[in-house]
Amino acid sequence: MASDDVILETDDLTKEFRGFVAVNGVSLRVRRGTIHALIGPNGAGKTTCFNLLTHFLTPTRGRIRFNGRDITGSSPADIARLGLVRSFQISAVFPHLSVLENVRIALQRTRGRSFDFWRSEQVLDRLNDRAVELIRAVGLADFVGTLAVTLPYGRKRALEIATTLALDPELMLLDEPTAGMTHEDVERISALIKKVAANRTVLMVEHNLAVVENLSHHITVLARGEVLAEGDYASVSRNPDVVQAYMGSAHA
Repeated sequence: MASDDVILETDDLTKEFRGFVAVNGVSLRVRRGTIHALIGPNGAGKTTCFNLLTHFLTPTRGRIRFNGRDITGSSPADIARLGLVRSFQISAVFPHLSVLENVRIALQRTRGRSFDFWRSEQVLDRLNDRAVELIRAVGLADFVGTLAVTLPYGRKRALEIATTLALDPELMLLDEPTAGMTHEDVERISALIKKVAANRTVLMVEHNLAVVENLSHHITVLARGEVLAEGDYASVSRNPDVVQAYMGSAHA
């Protein structure tokens, strides 16, 4: 694989907590323009990996490179500004603000401010236009003026994705984007992920294997903090180690 094809890579990424090794020597290679899934049983180290990639946790050892740049030790804010954005970093939805207001606040953060009350009306109107574009892109055109607190769960997740997109990430990290959703919402959010991945890279942790099969170009399976297998869904799902560690009785 040519290095230009790799947007995110880790070497020997390891995290220990007082003798417990949560992530052990993980080497990831995420190809640009793909949807890459990180899967595994509970306790496999998936969320810890995400926390290391965005430096909400500091690695015990190992290196992380984004677009060929070593970002090991960088702050979460600096990593986000480089274009690697984890959804919850900027998707803490304000429940008593409207959908439009939530997305506009996210857009204001790209300007280095939390609020732009003192900015000219012309500047704010430009933010409104872009906010509405993002709201339409995630299927919330009918909810522009709706308070976030009143949105159904699946629509709230769509709003979170809109606020993430407001930072124009080159690589989006999505942590269980369909967790707790109805079948209809899963289909809607899956279609949205496929849509937003058309011009960016997505790395996601996801437990719903139907979603993984439908969306992912490449899969990394973790077990006990280590990489157990890699490949496309067909090869990973046939791997006997994966069947034993992750899929269990569903494939017995």
